[in-house]
Amino acid sequence: MEIMYLAFAKPDDSYINEGCQKYSQRIPHYIKFQYRIIPALKNNKSLSQDQQKQKEGEKVLAQLQNSDFIVLLDEKGHEKSSVEFANFIEKKMVSGLKRLVFVSGGPYGFSTDIYNRGNYKLSLSKMTFSHQIVQLFFMEQLYRAFTILKGEPYHHE
Repeated sequence: MEIMYLAFAKPDDSYINEGCQKYSQRIPHYIKFQYRIIPALKNNKSLSQDQQKQKEGEKVLAQLQNSDFIVLLDEKGHEKSSVEFANFIEKKMVSGLKRLVFVSGGPYGFSTDIYNRGNYKLSLSKMTFSHQIVQLFFMEQLYRAFTILKGEPYHHE
């Protein structure tokens, strides 16, 4: 199985970008992994929030394959502990799935088309985070999931 993470806009803050790069280099030790940044929309000040979400959604849909299992990182999604998330990953790995794709939305969330294409919604917290900090939080949790599955000492209960 392969995991892809699609996120909008490279983080502006160097510490977030450095953290994302750190985890994007660690995760491939466990599984085939792609971290793709979808460039921020240009000249979006004249667009409504719905128009911006629609254009961002088109960019996401262009990255997907029909057989992909799509997990939307969404504040209204299912909440999981780190161990439960690791178990979720493991179940997908043994299911014969070819590619598991996680998507975090832009500043206004997802378009209706993306919600319709998604197979599962996952929440990182009941709190709302910037779309850029979500990238770092998610990458760390994905790395943590693999260390849990491998029994490595990174995660402590």
